[in-house]
Amino acid sequence: MKVWMSLAASAAVLVSAGAAGAQDTVRIGTEGAYPPWNFTDSDGNLVGFEIDLATEMCERMGVECEFVAQDWDGIIPALLNGRYDAIIAGMSITDERRESISFSHGYVTDPAFFVSSIDSELQDLESIDEVLAGIAGVEIGVQTATIHQNFMDQHTEADIRLYDTQELLAIDLAAGRIDAALADRAAWEPFLASDEGADFDVFGPGLNGAMFAVFGEGVGVGLRQEDADLQAAFNAAICELSEDGTTAALSEQWFGYDMALPCPD
Repeated sequence: MKVWMSLAASAAVLVSAGAAGAQDTVRIGTEGAYPPWNFTDSDGNLVGFEIDLATEMCERMGVECEFVAQDWDGIIPALLNGRYDAIIAGMSITDERRESISFSHGYVTDPAFFVSSIDSELQDLESIDEVLAGIAGVEIGVQTATIHQNFMDQHTEADIRLYDTQELLAIDLAAGRIDAALADRAAWEPFLASDEGADFDVFGPGLNGAMFAVFGEGVGVGLRQEDADLQAAFNAAICELSEDGTTAALSEQWFGYDMALPCPD
């Protein structure tokens, strides 16, 4: 039986009951299909901002990281079934998700944006009221089982099309099979910088938890509710990485801007 021991931010060590003092492994579930947060490179390796950040977390905690790729729509059930110990996959902290799992402190936050063709009349929509009225009856793509789907379901009258991955969403948007799509700012960056996305742009304001509660409290580590000591371990590591500037530096490296959240008081 594995026992998670409490740890201090300055000297974090996790041990197993069968081998006290030995370095342990934390299995981390991630999608591997959400660049630049987490994705699979041409050699089949998991890479991205969260892969680097999770590796830094594990180093601060004194453990080894073992990454497990998991389709997004099954990522919480797989955690609860014990396939891995934590989720680090661009997952926003929301009350709805807290009904089944716990979260660490948030480590970054990023607004969501609508994107459409630059020739679309949707580009003229500026305020959130204009956007909500303007997308009524319009076909909008979102990734399934995300806060973006929840927002669309709860606050709009758009015709919603669901996608398993951000990549598939972007392909249909570029091909004109949907009128617009909604995703995090960072998730749009690779598409908008590509040849396929050259004729597309964001419209309307950035959407966040201050505007609509459905967008949550930033992105955090998802954990089983009974793993309170592991939660404390991640919290300590996240605070250390925030305070020493590592999270901000990795955010600048992968996104080109600082999304780091401060450690809660």
